[in-house]
Amino acid sequence: MRLFTKLFTAVTLTLGLVMAVAGTANANDRYGKQKVVYHINYNGGEDDKAYRGALTNIQNHINAVGVENIEIKVVLHGNGLGLLANAKSNELLRGQVLSLKGQNVEINVCNNTLKGRKISYENDLFDVFKEDIVPSGVAELSYLQQKGYTYIKP
Repeated sequence: MRLFTKLFTAVTLTLGLVMAVAGTANANDRYGKQKVVYHINYNGGEDDKAYRGALTNIQNHINAVGVENIEIKVVLHGNGLGLLANAKSNELLRGQVLSLKGQNVEINVCNNTLKGRKISYENDLFDVFKEDIVPSGVAELSYLQQKGYTYIKP
């Protein structure tokens, strides 16, 4: 009887482990590898609530798919540049931006908006470098969609 109990316990534990691994595999199979472009061209509103919400959506997306399974680009143009302008003085925004960049999220800034609004990326925006600037935000969105990126506007 004791041998039967040990055998039953071993089989039950093995089946439980197989089921747990299968559950994880199903989650990975469901979402697979993803390439996504997030489009932000609006004001952040009171206390940058809309910007923080958009960045939270991006983090939730990473959490669901896994950082190793996703490539994310964020394209900012027009009023969307307010996200990085406001991040200079808003600690919450700054923290979200740095956290996402630490997870390989690429944030691109529209050069047309920089020129048209006379914005200095070095002085007026948070954590922007020359390689982050794209010639045109809307053209970049189209280009990335042609390259297989899914378009999301949070």
